[in-house]
Amino acid sequence: MTLAIGYDAHDEIVDAVRAVLRDAAATADGNLLTIAESITPELIDARIASAGSDIDLVIRTSGEQRLSGFFPWRSADAELLFVDVHWPAFTYVGFLRALRTYGQRRHRQG
Repeated sequence: MTLAIGYDAHDEIVDAVRAVLRDAAATADGNLLTIAESITPELIDARIASAGSDIDLVIRTSGEQRLSGFFPWRSADAELLFVDVHWPAFTYVGFLRALRTYGQRRHRQG
């Protein structure tokens, strides 16, 4: 389980791209086009701070029906569940209900 407190997706992606560019610049001939062509999703994926498995389920509390930049690289194929209760009042029982709802859904990738 991942809790995103103080998380900024923009910073995470920019940091990953910078890391890829630094690595590419150190090994490439310095040609910007060559460096750009060498960048792949796999290279960025390996440098994303939220490294690990892709996210299966995003539970958004407080009734908001938006992701607010929540792990865009890892949650592209995630199931989304929006609940009206605010985070401090979200209980273990609410979490179990969310898991049950997730388990009843037909999961499609992509």
